[in-house]
Amino acid sequence: MSGNSFGKIFRITTFGESHGPAVGVVLDGCPAGLELHEDDIQKELDRRRPGQSEITTPRDEPDKVEILSGVFEGKTT
Repeated sequence: MSGNSFGKIFRITTFGESHGPAVGVVLDGCPAGLELHEDDIQKELDRRRPGQSEITTPRDEPDKVEILSGVFEGKTT
């Protein structure tokens, strides 16, 4: 996956490769002070795991959320 950006005021940019070390996103324009926890995002990723429904992918790769910056004590900065 090459870098792709969407939006103007709230911008999402993706990076990484499907079978590379990581796939990620950069969020720009997110207001400070919003509650954001890795577990909230992880729940959504877990819905993609094999066997969750008829439309999930057959792949068997771990998906683990890791917020690297922009969140302090559970709130966006």
